[in-house]
Amino acid sequence: MEYKITLFKVHMPKSVIKPLKNTLLSGFIGQGPKVEEFENILGNYIGNKYVLTLNSCTSAIQLALRLCNVGFGDEVISTAMTCTATNEPILALDAKIIWADINPTTGNIDPKSIKNKITNKTKAIIAMHWGGYPPDLKEINIIAKEYGIKVIEDAAHAFGAEYQGQKIGNHSDFVCFSFQAIKHINTVDGGALFCKSEEDYKRGKLLRWYGIDREEKDRSDHRLEKDIKEYGYKFHMNDVCATIGIEQMKFIDKILEKNRANINTLNNAFQNNNKIKLLSYKNDRLSAYWLYTILIKNKDDFKTKMNEKGIMVSPVHARNDSHTMFQEFRCELPNVDKFYSEMICIPSGWWLKNEEIEYIIKTINEGW
Repeated sequence: MEYKITLFKVHMPKSVIKPLKNTLLSGFIGQGPKVEEFENILGNYIGNKYVLTLNSCTSAIQLALRLCNVGFGDEVISTAMTCTATNEPILALDAKIIWADINPTTGNIDPKSIKNKITNKTKAIIAMHWGGYPPDLKEINIIAKEYGIKVIEDAAHAFGAEYQGQKIGNHSDFVCFSFQAIKHINTVDGGALFCKSEEDYKRGKLLRWYGIDREEKDRSDHRLEKDIKEYGYKFHMNDVCATIGIEQMKFIDKILEKNRANINTLNNAFQNNNKIKLLSYKNDRLSAYWLYTILIKNKDDFKTKMNEKGIMVSPVHARNDSHTMFQEFRCELPNVDKFYSEMICIPSGWWLKNEEIEYIIKTINEGW
């Protein structure tokens, strides 16, 4: 059916047309001055200058794993409650996934479960921000430091989120963002990797484009690269995408403000509905609310009823351990079982009109 109220919408301001036209007709559309400008804007917004823009968040995760020196036979602790793009890069590096369980009241990876899964083969931990709500980063990083392990945040849902007074992008060794089409802001497709150390940043800058040092000043032939010491990837962003990102950043505060206002309205409306359980959020962090997840019994019946009313609802991501490609890593995850059996996401984003929010509330409170 055609939904009246969708779960996602692409944000694309009309004001992007003029700067985009200028870039397209400039004669330079690869990685150039617009990429550098976009990275400076992102770095200033997040408060971390060690930022690398890339062609996707998936590439950011793979590059981060590479910077952690993850390779054949190494283990990476991750969560099954995420997009497959979080975990497929682990397979790309011939490493093994070790699933940690989650906190069933947030959907985020559980530090206690992480600690129980660490072995002498563990190289990295991936901490995903479910729906834009930060996981327990302090606890996770304390554990990682104790065992000499790197932490990678998959913050694809969490651009603009905050943890203990700082924007996400400052707390762990690596933080990966998505600028894919339906995220808070988009560059049509794209991503970014924030690094904690200058050393990782400089190495990542080489690896994102074949290992070539594009800033080398003493090349006699501009097109002829010198010795490449370490193989890399074609993961870089281009000026076309960066131009879109530069314009999009003018709107990010309003997008986040509207998302948070909508969720506040929904939370207030559902707090006395005994058929719905809201997720548990702490006061020391601020979600970006890319998703609004509720817990509900008989969620398949709920989904059917909402669809009949023209409201698109969905779990959004299947638990990763259900996929054949991950079958060798399956283990008992009782809290993932509990969470996934009841979780469903309902529309909540910046694009919703007040009357649409009211319709969602009325439909759920009166019809479920």
